Amino acid sequence: MIQYFKIIEHQTIETDKPEIGSWVNVLPPLKQEEFTELSENLDIPIDFLKDSLDIDERSRYEIDDNVKLIVIKTPTENNSFNDSDAFYITIPICIILTHNQIVTVNSFENEAIKKFLNSFQNRHPDKKNMMVLKIFEKITANFQQHLKEINQRRNLLEHKLYDANRNEELLQLMRIQKSLVYFITALRSNELLMMKLSRTNVLQLTDDEKDFLDDLVVETSQALETANTYTTILSSSLDAFASIISNNQNEVLKRLTTLTIGLSVPVLIASIYGMNVPIPYSESHLAFWLPVIISFIILGFVVWHYLTRKK
Repeated sequence: MIQYFKIIEHQTIETDKPEIGSWVNVLPPLKQEEFTELSENLDIPIDFLKDSLDIDERSRYEIDDNVKLIVIKTPTENNSFNDSDAFYITIPICIILTHNQIVTVNSFENEAIKKFLNSFQNRHPDKKNMMVLKIFEKITANFQQHLKEINQRRNLLEHKLYDANRNEELLQLMRIQKSLVYFITALRSNELLMMKLSRTNVLQLTDDEKDFLDDLVVETSQALETANTYTTILSSSLDAFASIISNNQNEVLKRLTTLTIGLSVPVLIASIYGMNVPIPYSESHLAFWLPVIISFIILGFVVWHYLTRKK
């Protein structure tokens, strides 16, 4: 699906076709025919439009015949039905600057473009550089928001693990860890992209726009540092819980071993007196009670010895 927006009489209006100074937004479902038509009408290399289809596309920029392509990664919730997959993944957004339009291509629905659309009445498609920077701002804000959600979820799961060591909470913590790996990789790539754009000035930014881009680099660096911090905390927590579970398992095995040793003594005595051979006191009326009493005496001694050593 393709949307066209343009400012007419100080109002942002959706139009039927691309015009000079308009914003072209390509949303899923994506069709090959739309890509071909858009490429021919706006004189955009077809590869620029298809780059968004690759979910592993890295953040970068490219120039071909004065048409500029910027690929940046943004976070989104993972809709996978696999319980072991990450809660969040990162997907690419392609921003294409043509001679007369700005084009955004999204292979998946994402919150950054939705928020941008909701506040689009305050945007100016004819100011392409500022449009790009505002999209960067929404993406960085999304990273920060999802990082807060991840940290809250991590705290909740850790509190649950304090009460019961269950596999379900541990698996969810692993999914959070995978999400943070995606975030760190994308944020590092986005940071390098913004720094290159600031250093090379391929967008021909004004001084105010450069200052705004520098602020975005700082915010992205802060988000990256936050993601690294959360990853370190989560790794330490998982290691601590693994040690706790191992210690609990060793304690349970120790108790079971002690119980097994204690029960083996009465079993041994009962087995001896159960042999089909002549044994002492076999004709006595104490033939049953004698091994029972001896078994309990020895069992009591074993228990006393175990408790004394434990103290």
